[in-house]
Amino acid sequence: MRGRIAVFFVLNFMLVCIPVNVSVADHAPSWRLNGLDPDLWTDGPVEEDTPMNESYQGNAVLVIEVTYHTGILSSETTGSIVIELFEQWAPITTTNIIEHIESGLYDGVFFHRVVNDFVIQSGDPECKVIGTYPITSPQCGGGGTGETIPLEHNENLSHVDGAIGMARGADEDSADSQWYITDTEQHGLDPENRDDGGYAVFGIVRHGMTVVREIASTPTVTNPGSDQGIQNPGPDLLGRPIQEARIDSIRMLGVADPDGTIRFGVLVEETEPLFTGKMLTMSGIIVLTVILLLFARVDKPASLHQDTIVTYDAMLISDEDKPD
Repeated sequence: MRGRIAVFFVLNFMLVCIPVNVSVADHAPSWRLNGLDPDLWTDGPVEEDTPMNESYQGNAVLVIEVTYHTGILSSETTGSIVIELFEQWAPITTTNIIEHIESGLYDGVFFHRVVNDFVIQSGDPECKVIGTYPITSPQCGGGGTGETIPLEHNENLSHVDGAIGMARGADEDSADSQWYITDTEQHGLDPENRDDGGYAVFGIVRHGMTVVREIASTPTVTNPGSDQGIQNPGPDLLGRPIQEARIDSIRMLGVADPDGTIRFGVLVEETEPLFTGKMLTMSGIIVLTVILLLFARVDKPASLHQDTIVTYDAMLISDEDKPD
């Protein structure tokens, strides 16, 4: 009898504990678990009095690996640009860019528009070399994925030096995959300074601003000198680098971790659940094992040698007692 009771409790305990979902962290991409120390970022933009100066716990961080030329006859130079995304202020735009990065959309794309002291622009999947640079698709500069997002503004975001924003067409809600990084502050692109809605900022360079400036000053069709003397806000083709400025890859690097929560395991009450699914599952297995060891047994069968009254379901009948 005790064995049956133990099995009953074991089965009910399994139904309650085992199916519990695992914690959210188990479903997050691996880069979300890589905490980055902002103090290690030293090559940043010129700072203004803005909330964008601060690095915020848990914000996604990407890295752009680039190859470019600083002059017409110069050899290739490689560099990295580290960017923090302000997910708390631009959730739609940052989600869009992260999805494109994780799909590999930007790998191999070149900067198709470079304007010294203004912006470096890329993100068009049509802008890839076909054979030899600068041969590319005729749609380069006007391409995208075909899926647009709405214009997203936040009072904490503006076109400071090193800001990354979404390029778009005449329609305010036409941003797709193209983006730009500002070389010096460009507050003329902020919505309060324009009649067309302005442009959406969603992140900032944290390290590698030297690389941004070198790409911005690379010789272009309209400015063949290594030090461009004038701005070129004209058509994309006119700002195309003479030598390719290529994005070798963009990948998600990790998340900003100024508090050290991820790096050092500091407990944060609002983000650390008391019990995770894995903990409950392990606890369930342990408890089940203890129950089985301490309580579960099979009842011994009745024995004719014990003081036990045994009854039978059938009665033997002799041949003499059989009815005719």
